[in-house]
Amino acid sequence: MENTFKIERVHVKALDNILGLKFKVLDKGFIRVIDYMGSDESIVQAARVSYGKGTKKVSEDRGLIRYLIRNRHTTPFEMCELKLHVKVPMDTWRQWIRHRTANVNEYSTRYSIAIDDAQKTDSKYWRNQSKGNKQGSGEFLTKDIGAKLSDEEKIFHDKAREIYESRINRGVAREQARKDLPLSTYTEAYWKIDLHNLLHFLSLRMDLHAQTEIREYANIIGNEIVSKWCPITWSSFKDYRMENLTFSKIEIELLQLLVANNIEELRGIAITSGFLNKDGSPKRSRERDEFENKLLILGYKVPWKQVF
Repeated sequence: MENTFKIERVHVKALDNILGLKFKVLDKGFIRVIDYMGSDESIVQAARVSYGKGTKKVSEDRGLIRYLIRNRHTTPFEMCELKLHVKVPMDTWRQWIRHRTANVNEYSTRYSIAIDDAQKTDSKYWRNQSKGNKQGSGEFLTKDIGAKLSDEEKIFHDKAREIYESRINRGVAREQARKDLPLSTYTEAYWKIDLHNLLHFLSLRMDLHAQTEIREYANIIGNEIVSKWCPITWSSFKDYRMENLTFSKIEIELLQLLVANNIEELRGIAITSGFLNKDGSPKRSRERDEFENKLLILGYKVPWKQVF
């Protein structure tokens, strides 16, 4: 015992203040923090293989964490873990559970009666299919169409629940009675994940291309929970992962030629790289669309729209 010393558990006051509190999501869903381990300080300690308090200056901790995020280091962030209790519709949960880097314990409808809640869509939030993204949605439908869709949804939900409960009352096994419940039915789960993998989850699910419903959950986890838990990491993550721009080798070459006003050579590379047809007209290309958006963010005009 003579070479040992007491280590106190890391506490983050801002996160302690919201432990157990429910953040409402969608119509009947929620997220709440059950437990956590570590903090920004823990990341610094792990990076320096230190048993002490880390650096004494917050500015030095900030610099190190920003370096780790910037250079894609992972292990120090795995020293922090977060445990959440979530209530989420099954169709959204299907996307969520694809992130296989978490520990999960879900509500069992083999053991218990299915949760009597289904996610309802407000009449003004029905979306049409995106024309440019086969797995995404586009604009909102008209209120008249939305109202009809919401009425039909309620009828379907009520009938599905009625059939399910009728089966249960007749003695049908829960595991079989549940099979026709809609994907809008809510489930609950405990979800525990380390910070490195959580940030990866958030980078995908907070993205504007993610489905609206799971993005609502991700935005709350990021902006309301992680921002309080590890504020330096969260700020660095937003700077280097969420609000930054990355360029491929081809994009850098095109950008250099654009800055140099070498339009002819730029045109040739745009054609050989598959951005343009031989006549200079734009090809159907998601990569080119993304590059055009980057140019607009940087304040440049899209060259082939101006010249070709």
